[in-house]
Amino acid sequence: MTELIPAFLDGRLVPVEKLEVHRRGLRHLAISVFVMRGADLLLQRRAAGKYHTPGLWTNTCCTHPRWGEDPVACAVRRLREELGISGLQPRLRDKIEYRADVGQDLTEHELVDILLADAPSDLSVTPNPDEVEAVRWIGLPDLDRELQRWPERFTPWMRIYMAQHRAQIFDLWPAR
Repeated sequence: MTELIPAFLDGRLVPVEKLEVHRRGLRHLAISVFVMRGADLLLQRRAAGKYHTPGLWTNTCCTHPRWGEDPVACAVRRLREELGISGLQPRLRDKIEYRADVGQDLTEHELVDILLADAPSDLSVTPNPDEVEAVRWIGLPDLDRELQRWPERFTPWMRIYMAQHRAQIFDLWPAR
């Protein structure tokens, strides 16, 4: 089945096939979720079968909302589908726009709703192997060091988020 995502064409938001959006580098809607357990962030390693950026580490989850889908509802849905996480209440944090080459002649040009969620210490995480190869918790200072030392191990958008938008995402978060 063809997946249609909200993309901008001729100044209007219209449903466009996902792969076409990325081939043409069209600006489109997305969400990125950051699940925090105290001062630690839940990262995921993208599954090897993903059509772009397989095997790279990234924030807790990212996706494109369905046509007309609320960003918070989308975040709750994808946390469940990708990571088997339920019961969290993601909150909108900010909106960020970025453009990045993701390989294979594909481009992400996203207008992203950034959401954060507090996780309890006993959060159950059950990754869907079609989506996620591995997960881990990491403190932000350790993440900064890893990004400096091995940037190629992270998705382009994760590198952009941490280099250009770190304060927008994490400053003044309750656990800090």
